[in-house]
Amino acid sequence: MNPVHIIGAGLAGSEAAWQIARRGLPVILHEMRPLRGTEAHKTGFCAELVCSNSFRSDDAATNAIGVLHREMRAMDSLILRMADTHQVPAGGALAVDRDGFSQAVTAALEAEPLITFARSEIDGLPPSDWDQVIIATGPLTSPALAAAIRGRTGEDALAFFDAIAPIVHRASIDMDKAWFQSRYDKKGPGGSGADYINCPLDRDTYEALIDALLQGETTPFKDFENTPYFDGCLPIEVMAARGRETLRHGPMKPVGLTNPHDPTRKPYAVVQLRQDNALGTLYNIVGFQTKLKYGVQADVLRLIPGLEKAEFARLGGLHRNTFLNSPRVLDPYLRLKAESRLRFAGQITGCEGYVESAAVGLICGRMAAAERLGAAPAVPPVSTAIGALINHITAGHLDTIDAGPRSFQPMNVNFGLFPPIETATHDAEGRRLRGPDKGVARKMALSARAKSDLAAWLAATEPTMASAPAA
Repeated sequence: MNPVHIIGAGLAGSEAAWQIARRGLPVILHEMRPLRGTEAHKTGFCAELVCSNSFRSDDAATNAIGVLHREMRAMDSLILRMADTHQVPAGGALAVDRDGFSQAVTAALEAEPLITFARSEIDGLPPSDWDQVIIATGPLTSPALAAAIRGRTGEDALAFFDAIAPIVHRASIDMDKAWFQSRYDKKGPGGSGADYINCPLDRDTYEALIDALLQGETTPFKDFENTPYFDGCLPIEVMAARGRETLRHGPMKPVGLTNPHDPTRKPYAVVQLRQDNALGTLYNIVGFQTKLKYGVQADVLRLIPGLEKAEFARLGGLHRNTFLNSPRVLDPYLRLKAESRLRFAGQITGCEGYVESAAVGLICGRMAAAERLGAAPAVPPVSTAIGALINHITAGHLDTIDAGPRSFQPMNVNFGLFPPIETATHDAEGRRLRGPDKGVARKMALSARAKSDLAAWLAATEPTMASAPAA
């Protein structure tokens, strides 16, 4: 049987390869790293995490990304399995030891006899005798392949800038000023409720930090001055430029935290750092993605109390991401309308986020396997997190496609992508639900429906998987 070719061994490509091989089909996984690097990757391992080490909230009851985690676990996701195995404390989030995680994904794929690695760059459209191809080259697709894709689709690939957060050596943080605590002491997967290092700022220090961010010299855009940012990963200095209070109502909000060094005085703002490796020797600065130049960056970050003598394992950076105008060029099964042997998966399709990328790879791999086995490809219902995400990529903006390619933008999974649902209007005592309580009830109802609908879909499409645990 001819193999399915997958181009790119990132989160989406790795997950797609795993899903296809688990169905007894051969896969050739093409990855150009480490022979050819990218602007952001540092290793040749599969599923390398180039920005944050967080897979975000693991709360499946009231958070859409937590629902996506649950669905992927129910479908034997390699990415979620290795994330769970290599988790580090992160409050209510699922965060991982980035090196241990990517090395484990690589080892699992290399141990699978049906997966063959081909370490070379694909610098054009795949040969015509590759009858099933998944292109999962991510937002850092090589220029040669990106140009070939643009030529075949007849559409210009859209682009946006993404920024990387700095990583600090734990031993260089002054714990006489900083302290360990999660917001509201919330315990997450593998966590204790004291999973973040918190650095408090008074008003004067906060204002000085904002001034430094606004005045710091940044990396120039060069040839891409008109490329937009993705709003979910804005550089810290761009957020500061949107208003001096923006940061203390965003990543630096001081809520749910008490400084044990000065418990009677509430911080004006708080910078949090999250564990980045299993040893607990490295911490990344949450929300501090930046395009400040390296020298300026270090000086600015050392204005933060507790980081005055910080030593950096990695400073922040900026890289250019590209993605397709997917509703125009892809069909509902992620196939290129102009050439159906080519499928696309991951961030190149216009999803955003580690988990979302892997989820699209999971479904893409399953659909490719179904076709190879002579079955019809199937997408989970739009009421599920994965189904809602695929709908966004392939049809979510059909009503605005004619307005031009900018009508389609990358998006994280969120409950706004789910179909509406009727929810309770009163609590058990007959009191009318209002405000936050009403919102929580709606999210819980959407989550419950998604769980039920995914189980029914699995039972109908793949009975052997229907009993998989839905954690």
